[in-house]
Amino acid sequence: MNSNENSRRHFLKQAIALSAATAIPTAWTSAKASTLPGGARISANDKVNLALIGIGNRGGEIAKELYKTGLCNIVALCDVDMGARQTKQIAEMFPNVPRFQDYRKMFDKMGNQIDAVSIGTPDHSHFPITMEAMRRGKHVYVEKPMARTFYECELMMAAEKKYGVVTQMGNQGHSEANYFQFKAWKEAGIIKDVTAVTAHMNNSRRWHEFDPKMTAYPKAEAIPSTLDWDTWLGVTHYHDFNANAYHNGQWRCWYDFGMGALGDWGAHILDTIHEFLDLGLPTEIDPIYLKDHNPFFYPMSSTLLFKFPERAGMPAVDITWYDGLDNIPAVPDGYGVSEIDPNIPPVAGGKIQPAKLNPGKEIYSKELTFKGGSHGSTLSIIPEEKAKEMASRLPEVPKSPSNHFANFLLSCMGKEKPRSPFSIAGPLSQVFCLGVLAQWTGKKLIFDREKKQITNDPIANQLLYAAVPRQGWEEYYK
Repeated sequence: MNSNENSRRHFLKQAIALSAATAIPTAWTSAKASTLPGGARISANDKVNLALIGIGNRGGEIAKELYKTGLCNIVALCDVDMGARQTKQIAEMFPNVPRFQDYRKMFDKMGNQIDAVSIGTPDHSHFPITMEAMRRGKHVYVEKPMARTFYECELMMAAEKKYGVVTQMGNQGHSEANYFQFKAWKEAGIIKDVTAVTAHMNNSRRWHEFDPKMTAYPKAEAIPSTLDWDTWLGVTHYHDFNANAYHNGQWRCWYDFGMGALGDWGAHILDTIHEFLDLGLPTEIDPIYLKDHNPFFYPMSSTLLFKFPERAGMPAVDITWYDGLDNIPAVPDGYGVSEIDPNIPPVAGGKIQPAKLNPGKEIYSKELTFKGGSHGSTLSIIPEEKAKEMASRLPEVPKSPSNHFANFLLSCMGKEKPRSPFSIAGPLSQVFCLGVLAQWTGKKLIFDREKKQITNDPIANQLLYAAVPRQGWEEYYK
């Protein structure tokens, strides 16, 4: 065994030790069905009784959008830090609504008054909160990505079927013009025979300035008196509190808590490509470039190649993902300008800053090339001369009957079907989970789509399951 292989295996073992993934949880199975009724729809003439879980920063923005539809009653507020600056605005909007710090206590006390929940919490907590809600028969709106690990997504998809509840992942562009245009162009044969996609997020949305050569997690600080840190940690192994490291969005950069730029932006850039080209799961994930690779947090720049096989008469597709300020991909001739996309929501506490290339994608088919942004941005045919030639052949694109938030609530009422249920959003999220493993391990991964296993490295395969849950939180995996 050469020195490089020794170094790689040492790195993987260190990564597993840091995440407490000390055993493959082969005995984990879906939770047993609850004795409580699940899947009951709300009367079409009534409003949905909605509990808000996570009301600071992005969770607060979701809360406002759901309430603005006029389709719900806010019946409970839950956040691990109800006294924080970022939670006060939503709390003040609903001064008479009961408040909780632990969602389990909220369900125990108010379960029979709640029809549905919105979950706007850090990535690592999506899974346990969602599983608790579904097994109690509650409909679930959860921000992207669905969960932090491949296996958690698998359990959530199984629970969606078991409990028969309405689910929606928060990739909001799935209910905007991008969704309906892509669907119409695919059905009309405008988008066909796609062979390659370049996707990129090179904006200055970085979440930390920690040293990639660090040898330990940040030192402990005093836990704020208003914060329930134990509930915030949830299923992950214990970390000492450090405000600059983990709180208010900083959690995104750490493997133990977030999904990095790929998990944060992938669902806003690749969602329609994945669904309407029926991509499913990849067979190879190759980390072509990783800048400042380390076992604690995501590389500062990444280039990942995902290979998808032929599917039902469609050719194989290569998707190349670029992130990082200094890792900007080349664009095809005739690309034109890249302006800041008005559909992109602001970063919590800040603004999107101009980048050399707007977050988005280029789609290459055998006959045409398309460019597009993120979220609800529509596609354009490039170069401009080809777009003019094709103009008369483009189909009419229907308008969205409802935005993503209204679509969820109307689906709870039985009036619509959710556009991004777990059955659709789950495999998309699993693609990102596999990409994260390639970033973490630094190794090309060979994936068996049928067995859902990484076949070329047993240690990397363990990371599909990630950490053994912290003591007291095992129930969601049983």
